[in-house]
Amino acid sequence: MSRLVFLIIFMFSFAHAELIEKTVAIVNDQVITLSDIENYKRQITHGGMVDDLIVTDRKEVIADRAKLIDVMINEKIIDSEVQKQGLSVTVERVESEIKGLAASNKITRSQLKQALKEQGVDFSEYQNFIKKRIERHSLIEKAITSKIKISDEDIAAYYISQKGSQAGQETFQYKLAHILFVPKGGDVDAAKIRAQSVLEKLRSGKSFETLASQYSEDPNFSSGGLLGTFKSGETLLEIEKAAQATPVNGTTDIIKTRIGFHVVKVLEKTLIPSPDFEQNKKKIADYLGELAFKKQFSFWLAQKRQESFIRIN
Repeated sequence: MSRLVFLIIFMFSFAHAELIEKTVAIVNDQVITLSDIENYKRQITHGGMVDDLIVTDRKEVIADRAKLIDVMINEKIIDSEVQKQGLSVTVERVESEIKGLAASNKITRSQLKQALKEQGVDFSEYQNFIKKRIERHSLIEKAITSKIKISDEDIAAYYISQKGSQAGQETFQYKLAHILFVPKGGDVDAAKIRAQSVLEKLRSGKSFETLASQYSEDPNFSSGGLLGTFKSGETLLEIEKAAQATPVNGTTDIIKTRIGFHVVKVLEKTLIPSPDFEQNKKKIADYLGELAFKKQFSFWLAQKRQESFIRIN
């Protein structure tokens, strides 16, 4: 081979290597090359190991080269911060995590290793991925997550903003007794007269329990006229409204319902949180926590980027 041909081949090879290893960005003392970007994109495209803390939308990163570079810069900044704060983890900690992941998937470490091999993933590469993930999450826990506090007031305010100003307010649970008068043969007026007569006896000082046992026409009569314990919405609306306005151990006026006429005694009245609010409380807390994390993480990352040397070619 002539020296000229050799020189042309050498220059071509050098130019090709220069193209592949072209520096795209510098983050502090770390370099991101063109081949790094291509490998990272390939990894995301084919479902490879990517930290979902940093890559929240694979499609968006694949479609937008600037976004992809941005993600890689963020990784470099986070890993640099891990080193600064001395949060590197040991091999033993990594192995413990891997064993835990294998156990949660009901496979052995050997089976996990074989599964990774079948997917074309070297086990040492997987170990390095787990190591970085532990370190990054430790950093984020320390810098952000541990400082996020979602109060009951925050949860209630969000619930009310979604459901309306009356939502989430505390409601009552009632323990009630009643004396029922049923219109016999459809005679409504006669039933009301009987109810009025017993109400007058009650107001003259007679025992509610005694009058209930003597006069109640409830076919399911219980001792003392006990009707039961009800949360808001669990009894007839007319009875609930009257009970709301009646003190404990007090009795109502005559209440007309679709069943008949009632005189009700409020045995207990307990303030309780709205059942719907209680059922949704954890879900709301998780949602607000996620929103707060995204906001704080974005702010923290922007701050760290300002503190870092970043150059994009």
